[in-house]
Amino acid sequence: MRQPNIIFVLTDDQGYGDLGCTGNPVVKTPAIDAFASESIRFTNYHVGPTCAPTRSGIMTGHYANSTGVWHTVGGRSLLRGNETTIADVFAQNGYRTGLFGKWHLGDNYPYRPQDRGFQETVTHGGGGISQTPDFWGNDYFNDTYLVNGVPEKFEGYCTDVWFREAIRFIDKNRAKPFLCFITPNAPHTPWNVDPKYSSPYRGKVSDDRADFYGMITNIDENFALLRTKLRELDIEDNTILIFSTDNGTACADKDMYTAGLRGVKGSEYDGGHRVPFFIRWADGGLVAPRDIDTLVANIDFMPTFMELCGIDSGNYAHLGLHGTSFRTLLTDEHPAWSERVIVTDSQRLVQPVKWKQSAVMTDRWRLINGSELYDIIADRGQTNDVAAAHPDVVAKLRREYDAWWDIVSKQFDDEIPIPVGNDDRSVNLTCHDWRTETGHIAYHQGMIRRGEGSTGYFEIDVLREGTYIIELRRWPKEDGHGITKANTDADYRKDAIAERWREYYTGGKALAFRYASLTVCGRTRTAEIPENASSAVFTVTLPQGRTHLDARFIASESLVRGAYYVSVIRV
Repeated sequence: MRQPNIIFVLTDDQGYGDLGCTGNPVVKTPAIDAFASESIRFTNYHVGPTCAPTRSGIMTGHYANSTGVWHTVGGRSLLRGNETTIADVFAQNGYRTGLFGKWHLGDNYPYRPQDRGFQETVTHGGGGISQTPDFWGNDYFNDTYLVNGVPEKFEGYCTDVWFREAIRFIDKNRAKPFLCFITPNAPHTPWNVDPKYSSPYRGKVSDDRADFYGMITNIDENFALLRTKLRELDIEDNTILIFSTDNGTACADKDMYTAGLRGVKGSEYDGGHRVPFFIRWADGGLVAPRDIDTLVANIDFMPTFMELCGIDSGNYAHLGLHGTSFRTLLTDEHPAWSERVIVTDSQRLVQPVKWKQSAVMTDRWRLINGSELYDIIADRGQTNDVAAAHPDVVAKLRREYDAWWDIVSKQFDDEIPIPVGNDDRSVNLTCHDWRTETGHIAYHQGMIRRGEGSTGYFEIDVLREGTYIIELRRWPKEDGHGITKANTDADYRKDAIAERWREYYTGGKALAFRYASLTVCGRTRTAEIPENASSAVFTVTLPQGRTHLDARFIASESLVRGAYYVSVIRV
């Protein structure tokens, strides 16, 4: 039998309870529900409580914190350059590889998906459409995305584009094995969606939730199209199809349904990181629908699918994967499986802090933040702390956490620099990757428009000594407005974007900056900002090696902002 194809549909910010098949009484997901009814369903599958950490574990088989990804911004959503990804491995073993949608593990070389084993990519920037690294003015409709790193205009709604491009990739590669990640940014904020999807929910739930559910229903519609295409191409049976999500629900309100789990996105309780995972592969015998309650996690994805696809794990023993293949749970009637301990946490800090928002998990127990203990079998909602009654369990799980911390903390102090000067192309830096103690990063375009954020520096690695031109901008190059000028409204889809999200696309506060400042390699240069200038330009000589680059705009002592956009090019 030919090696199977793999298609992994991974949605964004959709929690365990945001599907009809997990008990939600409102949201309509008939296609995914039908798939779940034909699938093996892992009911105790765990990820990181936020986007980028989850993705790093899936891509590498390593705990997120060990890969350098413990945040979603601040230069700690960049997947360390020494990590080997599942795409690297599958490409080395004859697979065609593609990713369509959200990446969120770096926007510059060597952190982009096309640098990490994916041969075909169509992606947005940053952690979501309309975030700072994304193409200016993108609003989910008729946007500009990156095709293997090159901007290209697309027609249609973002989720429709991701599935359409993935189906094109699948069709083109149907005669050979392929690995295809379909990773919609939906239903991440902003909750922009065509009213035809949200209107059926109006009056039943809050307006925000109606939009959120509308985005999920659109995903479901595309999932149905995907399955239809696989049948038309006669490749469904030898395709391993997986549906999952990247963390707990991000829509928290009175109408929320969590399937009895405590917590939402970002939480250390199960509602923050326990998500659905459905898998079907007819030719591999994975067609008997059933629930598997055994504890597994995102770090198990890479070793499991290497084994299922016949890739010799011995050739990759040097990677030291933290995950364990759960192939036997899928294929064996009486699998040999030892109880294990898995740790997940939510850091979102410049530097990780021990025990912060952590969950140490076994099939039965959850140790939360090193002190609270819950019997998850008897107490699914984690309402009854039984730590006092089980001090031996607490002590054991604390020792397990200490061992885990020793593993993941080895590189905490190592920088993750963005290389410059490798060739004559411009390296475009955004404040999304600032290193800053204040943590106040303007991570979405609405914050740029309002002039929010503080200051920060970039970790860079100058690959070749030489002369460099460094341009500082408040607005991105494709926008073209002057540094001190207000901005104009984007051409956004008003009927599909709620009032609360329009700040991403409207206006832009004028800021009376007078000077631009650049500090790099320990030397500070300052220049007046010419009237109407869209950038402040510095020409500097840089030695080879790692350094910090701090770029600022100054109006007065009390009004200083980091340059939101900085380009570096070697002359």
